[in-house]
Amino acid sequence: MRNYDLEFLKKFSLVIGFLMLVTLGLILGALYLHHQLPPEVDPSAVKRTQERIAPVGAVYAGATGAAAQQAAAAAAAAKAASQVAYGGTLDGQVIYNNLCTGCHTSGAGGAPTLDQAHWGPRLAKGKETLHKHAIEGFTGTAGVMPPKGGNPALTDEQVVAAVDWMLANLK
Repeated sequence: MRNYDLEFLKKFSLVIGFLMLVTLGLILGALYLHHQLPPEVDPSAVKRTQERIAPVGAVYAGATGAAAQQAAAAAAAAKAASQVAYGGTLDGQVIYNNLCTGCHTSGAGGAPTLDQAHWGPRLAKGKETLHKHAIEGFTGTAGVMPPKGGNPALTDEQVVAAVDWMLANLK
């Protein structure tokens, strides 16, 4: 090898070494910057946060305020209606088959099954008392009835419809 070839190899090795150090520095800098950036937030988490911090009420004033207040009341009523159990049905059989049958078919927790023998003492107290105990819940010596059968999304009218359907179908 000639002298100028050795000189070229030394300088070329220094350039390659320098480029490797620059590359390593860029990699470390990128890693550092990557950890400094905030992570991406899931859009569903952002939506839940916005719903959680949304204002509870609003101020309505003047003629336009009355219209806005009526629109807000209508929207609230529609939202409440959409959250009623079983689509808001007043068909006692649908409610019984979806909720009540679990306990009132097997007698779990002291629940009376659909026969006259179990309902006799309860019927003596009157239908209004049965409705009240089904809506508010009741703990007696024979068993426990959770409020609204354990489904707070039921309306009082739905509970009454289910109780009336059960009474009409006693064996």
